[in-house]
Amino acid sequence: MIQVDRRFRSLVLALVMVAALALPAAALAEETKQAGRDAGIGLATVVANIFYIPAKVGYAAVGGLTGGLTYALTGGNLDAAEKVWVASGGGDYVLSPEHLQGREKIQFSGTKGSSTPSSTEF
Repeated sequence: MIQVDRRFRSLVLALVMVAALALPAAALAEETKQAGRDAGIGLATVVANIFYIPAKVGYAAVGGLTGGLTYALTGGNLDAAEKVWVASGGGDYVLSPEHLQGREKIQFSGTKGSSTPSSTEF
């Protein structure tokens, strides 16, 4: 009877040890998956910004010139020029992982009173 108790204890101890080792392994596997997802979205963000940033800066530069031309051609109408400057100079200049995941909306153009910086706020 004592041997049965020892075998039973050994079996229970072995099961507890296996369970104790399996739980961290499962957590580590989930962390590894999450790290892979994070690395993937990070890489996608960098690649997207390679194309997005030059396009946005070019759009803002053309808008700055167009706003200046609008100001001159309207006889110094600052409101008309400002509409062009805010639209072209505002918005997001850099994409974030939240943009690519759809958690934040990409604002290529600015709007009057938006929280994104515009060229008239500097």
